[in-house]
Amino acid sequence: MALDAFSTATAGLRVTQAQIGVVSQNIANVGTAGYVRRTLSPVSSGTGNAGVATGTIGRALDAAALKQLRSETSGASYTSLMSKTRSQLDTLYGRPGDSTALDGVFNSFTLSLQTLAANPTSTAARATVLSAANDIATRIGSAANGVQALRSGLETQLDIDTEKANSLLAQLAKLNTRIVAASAGDPSRPDLEDQRDQALTSLSGLIDINAVTQSDGSVSVLTSSGVTLLDRSDAASLSFDRRGTLSANALYDPDPSQSGVGTIVATTPGGGKIDLLASGAIRSGSIAAAIELRDTVLPQAQRQLDDLAAGLSRAMSDRLATGTVPTDGTKGGFDIDLTGLSAGNALTLTVQDGSGTQRNIILVPSYQSPPPAIPAGNTDDANATVIPFTIPQPGPGRDPATVRDAIAAALGGGYSVSSAPGGAAGAMRILSTGGATLVAASASVTQVTSSSDIKGSTTQIPLFVDGASAALYTGSFDGGSQLTGFAQRIAVNPAVVGSAGSLVGITGTGAGSSTGDGTRPQALYSALTGTQRLFSSSSGISGIDAPTRSSVADFVQGVISVQGAAAAAAQDLDEGQSIALSTAQGRFASASGVNIDEEMSNLIALQQAYAANARVLTAARDMIDTLLRI
Repeated sequence: MALDAFSTATAGLRVTQAQIGVVSQNIANVGTAGYVRRTLSPVSSGTGNAGVATGTIGRALDAAALKQLRSETSGASYTSLMSKTRSQLDTLYGRPGDSTALDGVFNSFTLSLQTLAANPTSTAARATVLSAANDIATRIGSAANGVQALRSGLETQLDIDTEKANSLLAQLAKLNTRIVAASAGDPSRPDLEDQRDQALTSLSGLIDINAVTQSDGSVSVLTSSGVTLLDRSDAASLSFDRRGTLSANALYDPDPSQSGVGTIVATTPGGGKIDLLASGAIRSGSIAAAIELRDTVLPQAQRQLDDLAAGLSRAMSDRLATGTVPTDGTKGGFDIDLTGLSAGNALTLTVQDGSGTQRNIILVPSYQSPPPAIPAGNTDDANATVIPFTIPQPGPGRDPATVRDAIAAALGGGYSVSSAPGGAAGAMRILSTGGATLVAASASVTQVTSSSDIKGSTTQIPLFVDGASAALYTGSFDGGSQLTGFAQRIAVNPAVVGSAGSLVGITGTGAGSSTGDGTRPQALYSALTGTQRLFSSSSGISGIDAPTRSSVADFVQGVISVQGAAAAAAQDLDEGQSIALSTAQGRFASASGVNIDEEMSNLIALQQAYAANARVLTAARDMIDTLLRI
């Protein structure tokens, strides 16, 4: 009996000592990142399970809490980068109301026009208009350059994050190999599993992943969309073809040969390649946020600034032509004056089919033959039917009939185009003769022939030009979209700077001829603040996928309002996600983290158990000694 007690107490001491070692290890790693609390559960042994043996060391892991933690980590990384970048974007426009902010500089420009209209003979007022015009052009260009700087920074960040993800996958593959090789009782195995879980959590901050534990102890890693990145010890290799500094023309295209930005490609161990961007495989994490910002959010911000620059320029040089119902009682269409129609002066026809559904047909004139193909997204309505057509360049020698014939040919059957009775030479009548019903017609028609045409008989003047070539802005697509990147290129016309009197001096008849005539600056002011213009659906100002109709002044406010609201919403979302992440971390820590109070309590209990086993040994020894002395 004494020998049985001796054996049992010895086993108990051995187990208790091992348990004390585990508890001591937990206490020593209470602040170690990624450490999961260790447990050791003794197992019964011997005849009738009267004895005890040391079990294996395990980890107190809550798999559900760990999965939630990785999901929230992905979400937090996504919202953090989104909030940070949107706040930086909002800062580019300045604080609303400040004199140096976008709206403040624009208001200064419109105020200078009012001042000049009230005092057209003032040389100082003319100089102020030119200075204010230069300020608004510079401010728009500065904001647009900032947008592209943010995109270039994200391109660099994507390169860095892709390399991090690639390194983590390679690390996970090695850890899988070592964990599978380690036996269940190997004391190094929990440490390896801790390292693997920490690597998986780090990877989840970059890409939304789903880790699947295999029967041999290894894990496979898939994106939430189902693309396998790691299968036990076989890891995909991720690569990113960074493009460097980005411009407004550098946009994403699923075809790598046509894309102006980099894409992420996963190369499987077998040599297969998967474009993770084209397949939409990455949906959360910092990489997903960087992709969305670079390819969607910031290009839309660039488009807003391009539209603003174009609207500012065309408000100075264009006349809005709106279709009117024929006064002679003819039904089924509109009369519209397209005198001076230039390349890029799109004619928008709103039509309605038999079900009442409305859509836009956009006719885009070109000087090229054949005309260039024009994506709908580069026009005012991304959902419109876009029809490019060729016209002769405007001038005294152009026959208006050629323009009418070109429009008729572009529209095809179902419509007729003729001269408008009693209208100007360039006025035409467009009627529906069997096609969809015409609901509206409009165009922005350039009224000056070139950037040097600054003293015409109309109130329009090419105050702003395309600074890359000092060319007149008409929205042309000949040689590429003139709109794309125009925010960086808009500049005050050097011809107007060299002849400030052209701001008020209008030769000929009609609007006046005196250098003291305030008609032109007043008309320019009205064109900016009162005239309703059409701005593209791609700018997203209206909040719906449809063109926005507003004055240039209201569009400026719309840009600032939309970006400010988006930045605030991103910040709120990030704060909410931070709370969700904190909650997930707390849940995981409560089950798998080290609680120092609990561990100290366990240590005291184990010390008492150790002392009890020691007393049993002492008693057994005394019994044996007594027996030996008999």
